[in-house]
Amino acid sequence: MNWSSYIKGFKAYLQLERSLSSNSIVAYEHDIVKLCQFLEIKKIELSPEEIDIAILREFVRWVSELGMMPTSQARMVSGIKTFYKYLMMEDIIKKNPSELLEAPKTARKLPDILHVDEIDKMISVIDLSKPEGVRNKAILETMFSCGLRVTETVNLKISDISFIEQFVRVIGKGNKERLVPIGRVAIKAINFYIENVRNHIEVKTGSNDILFLNRRGSGLTRVMIFYLIKRFALEAGIKKKISPHTFRHSFATSLVEAGADLRAVQQMLGHESITTTEIYTHIDREYLRDVITQFHPRS
Repeated sequence: MNWSSYIKGFKAYLQLERSLSSNSIVAYEHDIVKLCQFLEIKKIELSPEEIDIAILREFVRWVSELGMMPTSQARMVSGIKTFYKYLMMEDIIKKNPSELLEAPKTARKLPDILHVDEIDKMISVIDLSKPEGVRNKAILETMFSCGLRVTETVNLKISDISFIEQFVRVIGKGNKERLVPIGRVAIKAINFYIENVRNHIEVKTGSNDILFLNRRGSGLTRVMIFYLIKRFALEAGIKKKISPHTFRHSFATSLVEAGADLRAVQQMLGHESITTTEIYTHIDREYLRDVITQFHPRS
């Protein structure tokens, strides 16, 4: 049974109506291709209209037996559900067989975070006598101040920063735009970097508005940010598993612990679902233990 026309229409829907990134579209397409492979191997010749919940459940068991991790299974189930929602919207099917399809339960791993003193340690090992050191300090301050993803950091433009109002315009996943406040410390580090380093670099064509540049005048890569953060953590003697995303986790955790509204944190992080943000209400067990010790009458 040829599913190619359905997949083609699904991809167009994801791109034009959902405005998803190319990586997300490829991932969704892979989910449906995997389902097609299952049907072919099992010699099940059915069109999308003829698939029922029993076949979808058998498919999930099949990918599980192949060794697919529960988190990947859950993401694949989400892709299948999105595909069938699209078919319903297009009136290709009258009943959605994926409605009762359940994803395997996955443990929510609590990520490592950095406390302010640890971030200060990392910044303290940066050699500020070198131009790249001034830039690197500005990068770390910006990531912690705004909770940016690594891609959002390397793509950050000077024109995206409102230095007076102290807001940053961020283009996140799926080209979704959000406004995030930026603190005075980060603003100061960025201004110092622009005035003393960036203004003296011969900027390559196409990078004129990119904030963080390498010495050749081009934008930085994601890999470069990963390398810098790993290096500074090592030099600062921090033993935790650190990545650029750790700064994002630390940003969110510090806000939630200080009593920030979860919806506001969700908006600043650019999370589509509040459920994703809720992990930060459970993140710092030591912090919670300290609160109990300090305030509970029986502690």
